[in-house]
Amino acid sequence: MPRTRSLAWSELKIGVVTIVALSIAAMLIFTLTGSRGLVWQRYSLKTRFGNVAGLAVGSPVRIAGKEVGTVKAVELEGELVDITFDVNKQYRTVITSTSMARLGSVSLLGQAAIDITPSARGTVIPDWGYVPAGRMPAQIADLSDSATQSIGEITGLIQDMRSGKGTAGKLMTDDQLYVELHKFVAAAGDVTRGLQQGKGSIGRFLKDPKMAQSLEASVRNLQDITAQINAGQGSLGKLMKDPAFSDALTGATSNMRTITENLKNGEGTMGKLMTDTSLFNRLNSVTDRLDELTKNLNAGEGTAGQLLKDKQLYENMNKTVSEFSALLTEIKKDPKRYLSVKVSIW
Repeated sequence: MPRTRSLAWSELKIGVVTIVALSIAAMLIFTLTGSRGLVWQRYSLKTRFGNVAGLAVGSPVRIAGKEVGTVKAVELEGELVDITFDVNKQYRTVITSTSMARLGSVSLLGQAAIDITPSARGTVIPDWGYVPAGRMPAQIADLSDSATQSIGEITGLIQDMRSGKGTAGKLMTDDQLYVELHKFVAAAGDVTRGLQQGKGSIGRFLKDPKMAQSLEASVRNLQDITAQINAGQGSLGKLMKDPAFSDALTGATSNMRTITENLKNGEGTMGKLMTDTSLFNRLNSVTDRLDELTKNLNAGEGTAGQLLKDKQLYENMNKTVSEFSALLTEIKKDPKRYLSVKVSIW
């Protein structure tokens, strides 16, 4: 009997050790997987890139830098690459249609990862749904090509400068241009010294306190004028502040608008002149007749035309008027001589 009890206890110890070992293993697995979760705590998503650049099965999936899943499959689909990955279900609400999946890196050694931008807007992506792909980051090869191209352009620029091309090249190779530039710098130095010494208008403005005082006085006058306008003083101030003046101006504008509408509608003489073609034709006819009468007068036709053109007729009329004036003068002096009346009765 004692031997039987010892055997049962040893079996019990083995079972306890086994349970403890399994518990420790489960804890280790949970610790190693971290926030990825256990198998039943994950769901699958997809994305599609044009170039995976080293991404492989087992690469991490991160949300805002936090590791939340792993890549399960990388498959070529035509010209693109489909990536299937698992993500912890507790992050389902931040992976929506407005999230973006980009290709990132874990370290400088080139280990790739998938970075997803969290977004609470949009609709939640269901299981096996596609996360929109964002812009691919620049690869080292692309940077190398860009750097090589830039170095080539810099080399060509240096060669052009050495051969005297361009302004900088002429400055480096043309002695005359260097001399002229040196003269220009010297002249600029002279101008600067003249300004510092108060020479010229700008120099006086910089050095003469009276100039500054005059400018300050002008600014004060401008401020006073602005204050008067704001206070409603003067014509401009009344225009801005006086409602009666504004109403009068509005009334004048309304009257002008009414007059303009009347003219457009053909009301009044001016309106009829602008809109009535018959009145315009009559006026045009009168104008033509006046032109014809003027031409006839200038040509000496008719009595008035001859009076304007015939010098003899003018002199005769002038002589007649003079004689008639002299006759009137004689009649006034001796009216009996010219106005005697004889009455005879038979």
